[in-house]
Amino acid sequence: QVQLVESGGGLVQAGGSLRLSCAASGRTFSTYVMGWFRQAPGKEREFVAAIRWSGGSTSYADSVKGRFTISRDNAKTTVYLEMNSLKAEDTAVYYCATKPIVVTTWGYWGQGTQVTVSS
Repeated sequence: QVQLVESGGGLVQAGGSLRLSCAASGRTFSTYVMGWFRQAPGKEREFVAAIRWSGGSTSYADSVKGRFTISRDNAKTTVYLEMNSLKAEDTAVYYCATKPIVVTTWGYWGQGTQVTVSS
């Protein structure tokens, strides 16, 4: 059974940095992709970034390009989201998710971690 556990959220001032972690377990992820999503109060969940476990190719939402970096540690089956130059509008609950590369639906989700950026 796939399990995803996020950590690293918290309160930070605008312009600051945070690093989120997502520890994955329960299967071999070589044919999977890992993503970060976020949901702000009153808004729909939105895509933030994604990375393939094999090869490491990445993609980002336009709103975070140049500020956020997604990476993975295959040995630890952990994915990171390094967030720099944080803005108040980055405040949200951040979720990690995973799916097989060939599937369109993100089927496995973590519990979420709160990120609050004070202006």
